[in-house]
Amino acid sequence: MPKEIERKFLLNGNDYRNLSQGKHYRQGYLASNSESTIRVRTIDNSTAVITIKGKKVGFTCPEFEYNIPVEDAIFILTNICVKPIIEKIRYRVPLGELVWEIDEFMGENEGLIVAEVELPAENYPVLLPAWVGKEVTLDWKYQNASLVRNPYKSWSK
Repeated sequence: MPKEIERKFLLNGNDYRNLSQGKHYRQGYLASNSESTIRVRTIDNSTAVITIKGKKVGFTCPEFEYNIPVEDAIFILTNICVKPIIEKIRYRVPLGELVWEIDEFMGENEGLIVAEVELPAENYPVLLPAWVGKEVTLDWKYQNASLVRNPYKSWSK
């Protein structure tokens, strides 16, 4: 069974921008609750996927991802997904054996920047780059599905 083991962090700096070219992501949610999420995503309007995730336990959840036609994804994002649609620029930064994904959110979540790293095992040691700060893996409000219901711009600062 495919699974995702992921940790999420806030950032201390923006040096990651010198290490990668960003891509534009749009993603929307068809369903989201404590047991599962179903999302559709486009990447630079050239690739599209549908993702089904099961309940997260610790840092791990079952994850199934399938390519779909871009035109179908755009229709689903525009006409079916819960609004607002998550928009972000994602930077992928390989460091050692891991790849960091840094998301700079736009729209209703503008101002939020998070870094995620997928791991081969929950206890895998992670060396944090200097631009990585506080860990927020287990804080639900930083999950993309949560940002639809409670966008970053609505948070009390």
